[in-house]
Amino acid sequence: MKQVRAKKSLGQHFLNDEHTADRIAATISAAELPADARQWAEIPVLEIGPGMGMLTQYLMATGRELTAVELDGESVEFLSKVYPGLHTLQADFLKMNLDEVYPGKEFAVIGNYPYNISSQIFFRILENRGRIPVAAGMLQKEVAERICAGPGGRERGILSVLLQAWYDCEYLFTVEPYVFTPPPKVRSGVLRLTRNSRVDLGCDEADFKAVVKQAFSQRRKTLRNSLAPMLARSEKEVPAEITNMLGLRPEALSVEDFILLTKYLS
Repeated sequence: MKQVRAKKSLGQHFLNDEHTADRIAATISAAELPADARQWAEIPVLEIGPGMGMLTQYLMATGRELTAVELDGESVEFLSKVYPGLHTLQADFLKMNLDEVYPGKEFAVIGNYPYNISSQIFFRILENRGRIPVAAGMLQKEVAERICAGPGGRERGILSVLLQAWYDCEYLFTVEPYVFTPPPKVRSGVLRLTRNSRVDLGCDEADFKAVVKQAFSQRRKTLRNSLAPMLARSEKEVPAEITNMLGLRPEALSVEDFILLTKYLS
């Protein structure tokens, strides 16, 4: 059967290694999920960007309800012939109506994510955190490391803090370029996100996002400098714990630190 042509405009790099595909599929299995997340081992799965179905075949083998979302019409046609029983949608995950696919249901997200939109995909997952308790998959190694970076790490950024407020983020393993067609110029990383127990930030969520984004807008500066416009609007006395934070750079702060800072600035 004619192979699908990888399209640079869609950021396509097709996985061609069976072992890697099997390992990625297993990241959302009961055997590999953390003990407190195994209740989600049977929920439906949404695969983003299946390409030619290397990962898809291992997801289908689990017997779980599976929907594959693919923007490329050529890939959709290929998948319909190779996997006639697969529920495939030609759609853009960033724009599609998830309620039409999973009305009132929780579902897991997995995929070999296009590098050029991987951050946007995870922001969309974050927006739907109430319905997506588990997300896993492969993306550019640097982005995966950034998402999972803890306080003090140079890779830590906006997406790290916002996602870690609601998910436990784990970097699982690294994948080399030679297992793709065509090979990308960078290494890839596989991660997993599982919803934590947080149900409320204890502060206004919009304010929290604004503080995090402002803090990282000048990440080489201390928070006292990057948050100066917000600090100027506050008339409250600065507690010692906030004073100590303001002398740090944003990557040094935990999620709880940012929540405390938001409460003060609000």
